[in-house]
Amino acid sequence: MKIALITGANKGIGFETARQLAQLDHYVYIGSRDKSRGLEAVKKLKAGGLTHVNCLEIDVTDIVSIRSAREELESKTQQLDVLINNAGIAGKQPQHISTGGMDNLREVFDTNFFGAVQTTQVFLDLLKKSSGPRIVNVSSQLGSLTFQRGTSNPHHRIYDAYSCSKTALNAFTVMLARALEDTAFRINSVGPGYTATGLNQFKGIQTPAEAAEVVVKYATIDPDGPTGKYFGKKGEIAW
Repeated sequence: MKIALITGANKGIGFETARQLAQLDHYVYIGSRDKSRGLEAVKKLKAGGLTHVNCLEIDVTDIVSIRSAREELESKTQQLDVLINNAGIAGKQPQHISTGGMDNLREVFDTNFFGAVQTTQVFLDLLKKSSGPRIVNVSSQLGSLTFQRGTSNPHHRIYDAYSCSKTALNAFTVMLARALEDTAFRINSVGPGYTATGLNQFKGIQTPAEAAEVVVKYATIDPDGPTGKYFGKKGEIAW
C-alpha cells in the first residue's frame, strides 16, 4: 500500500484528494495545522468506510512543526510515496502588486511557496525510499505568466500576491524536477481550476471533488509519466 501525505487536507481540495487517494488504496495522512480539525476530517472519511487514513499535525510555515511531523510519520512508516503540497492561503484582498502591503505579500509567500519548499526538503529522504515517489505542487492558473500576460480581466488583479506565490511554486517544481531528473521521481505542478472553497468565499465554478481529480491524476502517474510540467484539467498549462 502506498503512503501519501497531503498538507492542508482537513478541508476543500485537500480533503477530497485524500478521499480519492484512499479510495485508490493509498494510506493517506491528512496534514492539518489544527490537529482537532485534522482528526475531524479523519472521522468523516472513516465514517464513509475509508479506514486507511490518519492525521498528521503540520504547520508548513513552522520548520519545528514540519520536523516534528516528519518524526511522527517516520515512527509509523519508513517511506513516503506521495507528497502533495496543497496548503495555501489567498491573502488579504485586494493585493495589487503596485500598492499592496509587503506584510501581506510575505505572509502569502510564507505558506504558498516557502512552506512547500521546506516541507519537501524535510520529507525528501523518506520519498527517496519509495520505488516511485510522486510530488504534486498544487498551483493555480493564476500562476501562469502566459495567462497573466494575456488576460485583461480586472478581477485577477486583486490576486497579485497569490498569483506571484504560485508562479514561484511553479519555478520550484521545475528546479526540483531538474535536480532529480535521473531518478524515479515525478514532480509536477497542478492547477485544479476555479473551485468553490473557503479560499475564494465559495465562489468557484466546480466542486472540490471535481478539482481533486486532476491532483490525484498526477499523484498516481505511471513511471514513464511527465515530470517538471504544469497541468490543468484540460492538459498542460503554459508557464
